[in-house]
Parts: sequence; structure tokens; C-alpha cells
Amino acid sequence: MATTNNNNQIQPVKMEPDRFDYAKRAQWLRAAVLGANDGLVSTASLMMGVGAVRQDVKAMILTGFAGLVAGACSMAIGEFVSVYSQYDIQVAQMRRDQERGGQAPAEVEGGDKDEEEEGLPNPMQAAAASGLAFSVGAMVPLLAASFIKAYKVRIGVMFAAVSLALVVFGWIGAVLGRAPVVKSGMRVLVGGWVAMALTFALTKSVDSSRMDWV
Repeated sequence: MATTNNNNQIQPVKMEPDRFDYAKRAQWLRAAVLGANDGLVSTASLMMGVGAVRQDVKAMILTGFAGLVAGACSMAIGEFVSVYSQYDIQVAQMRRDQERGGQAPAEVEGGDKDEEEEGLPNPMQAAAASGLAFSVGAMVPLLAASFIKAYKVRIGVMFAAVSLALVVFGWIGAVLGRAPVVKSGMRVLVGGWVAMALTFALTKSVDSSRMDWV
């Protein structure tokens, strides 16, 4: 596009740069946000469940730590396997497209090949993001409960800390992904509340039934 000045000379108009494609963030953003939320909610729910029947702070902390380690490993491995499967599918499709075009994979020009490879998912990146994010989320209830001996105060502080973290994680995910902030934050918050409440109530009911497991 061009414009004319007072001297009737054609002047080029600078085009606005393309807007950032937020869909490109989907891979690592999904892994990070889901990992953080899962770490936060699952660890807090485990600690709430144990807290429903055991008021000992040591039991809650050990449960939370075990949940952190097991969950982070599970998330990282699961994400690696999932993304690697996606990687294999995309590579196979690229090869089929090249063969249909009458060009062997080895004959693809370097520049085109590099561009195609940049668009492929990265299993290691997704696994690391998922495992690290899970650990960060799981640390919130652990730190909130670690230094409080009074049972009721400990439960209250942990619930408040987890609720705040849920709102923050939901807000971060919405901002980075250009999604509705309030709706996203409330969805994450309510989901966390439901998970913790159900775990606490069901564990309490099982303990109250005095079932003989031996």
C-alpha cells in the first residue's frame, strides 16, 4: 500500500507487523498450566484428605511430599509419551507429503526442512514444563502447612493459600492465552474447591464408618 505526499510522490506505507500468534504458545502453555493446577489441586486434596482423619502435621507433609514426587514424575512421563506420539504422527505426515510431491525426504532444501522442524512438538520441553509446573503448584500447600502446628489454623491457611494460587494460575493462563480472565479464574478456583471438598468429605466418611480393612 502507498500514499502520495504534497509533491505527488508515492510514499510507501509501512505495514503493521503481524500480530503474535498465541496459538504457538499452546504446547508449552497447556503443559505448564495443567501441570501447575494438577500439582496444586492434587497435592492439596491429598493433604486435606489425610487432614480429615489425622491432625498430625507430619502425616500431612509426608503425604503432600509423596504426592509431589509421584505426580511430577507421572505428569512428565505422560506428557513426554503423549507429545512424542504427536511428533511421530507429524513426521510421518511430512514424509507422506514429500513423497506425494515426488521429492525424497533427503532432497528437501535446508531452509524448508528447518522451518518444518521448527513447527514440530518438542517432547522434552513439554515433559520438563509439565513436571516443573506440577512441582511448583504442589509446593504451595506444602509450604502453607509446614510451619503451623494448630490443626484448624493449618487447614484454614492451606485452604486460603491454595485458593489464592488457583486464582493466580488461572489468571496467568488466561492472560498468556488471551482468554477471558474472570471466567478462566473462576473455573479453576471452583474446580479446586470441589476437588478438595470431595476428598476431605469422602475420606472423613470412610474413616467414620470404622471399616475393618484387615
